[in-house]
Amino acid sequence: MVDLDERRRGHTVVASTDSRAFASLREPAAPRAERYAFGRELRGRAPRGSLGEWAPPPGRPDVVAQVVRSHEGRLDRLIPVRIGRMIASPYAFLRGAANVHAADFAGLPATGIAPVICGDAHLGNFGFYASPERDLVFDLNDFDEAHPGAWEWDLRRLTTSVWVAGRQNGSPESSCADAVARCVDAYRQQIATMAEQPLLARSYERLDVDRMHQAASDSLRTEVEESARRARRRTSDRALPRFTEQRDGVRRIVEEPPLITRPEPAEADALAEALDQYLTTLPPHWARIVGGYRLVDIAHKVVGVGSVGLRAWVALCEGSSADDVVFLQMKQARRSVTAPFVHGDSAWHAHQGQRVVEYQQALQTVSDPLLGWTTVGDVQYYVRQYRDMKGAITVDGIDAAALIDYAGICGYLLAKGHARTSGASMIAGYLGRGRKVQQAFCRFARSYADQTEQDHAELVRAVREGKLPAETGI
Repeated sequence: MVDLDERRRGHTVVASTDSRAFASLREPAAPRAERYAFGRELRGRAPRGSLGEWAPPPGRPDVVAQVVRSHEGRLDRLIPVRIGRMIASPYAFLRGAANVHAADFAGLPATGIAPVICGDAHLGNFGFYASPERDLVFDLNDFDEAHPGAWEWDLRRLTTSVWVAGRQNGSPESSCADAVARCVDAYRQQIATMAEQPLLARSYERLDVDRMHQAASDSLRTEVEESARRARRRTSDRALPRFTEQRDGVRRIVEEPPLITRPEPAEADALAEALDQYLTTLPPHWARIVGGYRLVDIAHKVVGVGSVGLRAWVALCEGSSADDVVFLQMKQARRSVTAPFVHGDSAWHAHQGQRVVEYQQALQTVSDPLLGWTTVGDVQYYVRQYRDMKGAITVDGIDAAALIDYAGICGYLLAKGHARTSGASMIAGYLGRGRKVQQAFCRFARSYADQTEQDHAELVRAVREGKLPAETGI
């Protein structure tokens, strides 16, 4: 990403780990009105209409080759599972193609405003989870690719996912356009609202299930209620009979190859040591609590689409009784797909698990209190609770009206995350109050949805011709 010029210095704090933190002790921060005006000036550098442009550039990398490159460092035995999941539909392909999108978006017009972004914003990466107070909240919930970067990248990926999902569910193109327009307008309004708030006040904005239920239309309300019920049932104690069995008087995680497998003894020992190291990354109170549990069993469990093939361990830990349990997930953290395209790269974080944790805490209003990180050999991990009232809105099959409503919720939450980190006043000044940005993103999302469907077809063709292995239905 191109640096902001000398006149922009000091207007954007890229991340909390930036060495420029508390620069205001040395020089005054630019007034909000000045930052807003500067955002308007950026329209000259990146006209709002230009955000609607998409055409494959000359020499665009072969999409199948890009997918293959993304497999470097993954477990070879799980690559066919990943490909099988990606070819299931254009939307499934999109979920696994964050690296493809990052490479495409890096060459498109952008303002240069760089808050912390999700890096993998799509409809499926928002969901329910429990706050430390045990309230059910709804927010962004995937941060493997989180990194300082262009806010436009997140909004491009999110709006494309809206259009692709709409088509897949049989919505007419006009309804897909309405859903994208709702998403972008919700983003614009929320950025403008939070830009007017004190910096600290922005950190308290949240969407709990009651607010979400009240805001949802009739078309979406039923899905919200059912998804919330499912999420409340997804707790560690309820997972025991489903995921474990008694063997020789000891509780063990049930194996289901190739999706759930047990490590070799030496690897299990290394993972146990890594969980001890993880405790040092927790706040003292939570370290004492988690330290009171003992590791009972650990297994590798395949998750998601884009994450398939990465190392993802589930640890069963037991406390004061057989029913006092917590499942922890150790998930491999690698360099963000956005990092190669952002000035400054990933130098702020030598440990990618720490990057994921810190940026999750930056983008979410409340986060899992057990977030931490650790290392096994040369593999870096972040650690979190595996089942803690986590759930999602089922995108497959929702009607056009519900999609429009849900797209607006996701746009609002994406803006909330961006505004919590940096650049809200400048983004608000750039976006303005009109429909130009809405119209631009509608054009882009439709064109890039076409591109996504073509890329999906290329991957399907490669599998059909025997160039890539795929295991479907797993």
